[in-house]
Amino acid sequence: MRLYPLYLKIDGRRCVVVGGGTVARRKVASLLDYGARVSVVSPELCPELEDCAARGEIEAIRRGFEAGDLDGAILAIAATDKESVNRAVLEAGRAAGVWVNVVDVPALCDFYVPASIRRGPIEIAIGTSGQCPALAKRLRIELEKAVGPEYEPYAELCGRLRTALQARVPEAERRVAAEKEFLDSPALSLLAEGKEEEAERVMQECLARWIEPEGR
Repeated sequence: MRLYPLYLKIDGRRCVVVGGGTVARRKVASLLDYGARVSVVSPELCPELEDCAARGEIEAIRRGFEAGDLDGAILAIAATDKESVNRAVLEAGRAAGVWVNVVDVPALCDFYVPASIRRGPIEIAIGTSGQCPALAKRLRIELEKAVGPEYEPYAELCGRLRTALQARVPEAERRVAAEKEFLDSPALSLLAEGKEEEAERVMQECLARWIEPEGR
């Protein structure tokens, strides 16, 4: 089966995690990192989730799962070791139109969570259609070596260049050419060497070559 890749905007949206153990804790941490409003449904919570609840970072529903727990949710993750509970979450999700992921059970998933790396606004996700998460993890490790931390400030420079070009260069062809020139410049290598001021200067010089002086 071919899967349709996409990135979801979950900032401020309700997401439900069923389960209160260490696996649930990892899933909660990831959802919070992307700005979700997280509700955790479980009779018991591990110490880390108890701390999250005490700080008001999550909503703790301290009982067994009920279908109504998915009301208003955009997605749900079942992270329990009880197949009956996991299937109940899947069935409730299907009935409510809520996407469900049952951890480590591909057959019970509407979506898979890919292995991913993040460098500022750059996000690279690796999926294997649920067939081999270990391979996805191995690829993530390799990509982390290839796409180093210098890509975060590099993406920031690219974004600033693009914003300035959009404001000052009306011709799309010139904007594309200017962005290509910057991408071909030594800016990324300079950042990898820790030379942020020199990379900034390269960006500014590129911008100056493509922006017409005001009043001309």
